[in-house]
Amino acid sequence: RHGISALLEETSESSPAPSPCEDIGGKQPSMNWEGCLHQTQKFWAPWSWTSQPPELHTFWQFRHENPKTRVGGPPPEGLPGFNSGVMLLNLEAMRQSPLYSRLLEPARVQQLADKYHFRGHLGDQDFFTMIGMEHPELFHVLDCTWNRQLCTWWRDHGYSDVFEAYFRCEGHVKIYHGNCNTPIPED
Repeated sequence: RHGISALLEETSESSPAPSPCEDIGGKQPSMNWEGCLHQTQKFWAPWSWTSQPPELHTFWQFRHENPKTRVGGPPPEGLPGFNSGVMLLNLEAMRQSPLYSRLLEPARVQQLADKYHFRGHLGDQDFFTMIGMEHPELFHVLDCTWNRQLCTWWRDHGYSDVFEAYFRCEGHVKIYHGNCNTPIPED
């Protein structure tokens, strides 16, 4: 078993369980996913922020009209948008949420897209990023070490002045994300 399946299996066999959403250690880094779901019942999903500055570009018009906004800004104060490389959806909470049902309606999606002047192209990641801008309280943000994005394309394409504010990630990396065909480090 690989990926999330292995993590779920490993953590379901752990006892006693450590604090929810905490790295439970061992030879292979892992996460207490069951504890995380228990802790985040009110959340729809643990997600990680993107470690790239594309939302500066995506939300440029909204940011221009709202200069004090957190939207598109780098973490920890900003709302940089989500990256769906690593996520765990609480489908039961989502299915039971009247808010989520409303947000799925095409008219509501269009309202959010119009409000944020958002014209994304990354499907689910864009949808949840827009929702996260409007309702950040619905998401449990994972630390960057759970989705260490390696792409440096944006640094070389117009964002060198702000790139490090998004890309910075301290701590022991648990999952590498080789986006932009970036090689995964061997460590």
